[in-house]
Amino acid sequence: MRIPIFLGDEVTAAGWRLAGVAVRTPSRADAGAALEDARAQASLVLVSAAVAVHIGADQMRAALTALQPLVVIMPDAQGEIARPDLAARLRGQLGLEA
Repeated sequence: MRIPIFLGDEVTAAGWRLAGVAVRTPSRADAGAALEDARAQASLVLVSAAVAVHIGADQMRAALTALQPLVVIMPDAQGEIARPDLAARLRGQLGLEA
């Protein structure tokens, strides 16, 4: 069984490491390559929102929609990356926003 991998900042990674998760703290330039490496090695890939913003939209979409491994974007623990307003997004998709 392959262990999960977390991609994110050092502080958040320390907590995941204590939980038995393998962690990586990629630079902005290496975020996309780190995601692909993690997908090749893990059964679950947890990506912090701060790292996810530095990964190309097409690459991130492909990772999120793939059946294996499961890729999840985790909220930013430092609060630097705003969480999307899900209700506003759904209203827009349903055509309820003017």
